Amino acid sequence: MPAPKVWVTGLTVGAIAVVAALAVQADKGPRPTATARPSASASASGGGQPSPTASAPAAVPDASGTGRRIVYSLGLRRVWLVDESDAARRTFAVWPGTVAPDPGSYSVVSRRDATTGSDGVAIENIVYFATKSGLNIAFSNAVDGSSPPPASGTQTGGIRMRKADGSAVWTFGSTGTTVVVVN
Repeated sequence: MPAPKVWVTGLTVGAIAVVAALAVQADKGPRPTATARPSASASASGGGQPSPTASAPAAVPDASGTGRRIVYSLGLRRVWLVDESDAARRTFAVWPGTVAPDPGSYSVVSRRDATTGSDGVAIENIVYFATKSGLNIAFSNAVDGSSPPPASGTQTGGIRMRKADGSAVWTFGSTGTTVVVVN
């Protein structure tokens, strides 16, 4: 009977050969291709809550003002960064906190590089624009990129987004920038 080392060596060589053969086959197979994003109506009719990976509606909401501004839709849970010509330069879904700002026009009042959110999560790119129920309302992203739901019973005013979107809001939303909140 062969020694155990011979068996292990034989099995290892066989496994490597199988993996190599599968890798060659996979390399010859079809490649994934990018698909077009669904239209705004497809995203809106999908039901449920939009996620930060959901497709973006193209149009800035009606009655959101004019000129350079940040537009936040409570119902769509989405933000638009709008330039001076009223063109959306970026739009993305967000995770709102438990306390929402009232619809209306605000201005960025202050900014903070990093801190800990009221939910205990380390956050960065904090852009404050309103207060409600004693809480500061601000756009931010979690340092680790996560977006955990707020703890039950905890009031939070943070409007969280993916890390890249938080960086874009930080760059766009200097002090004094208009923020328009729509339903």
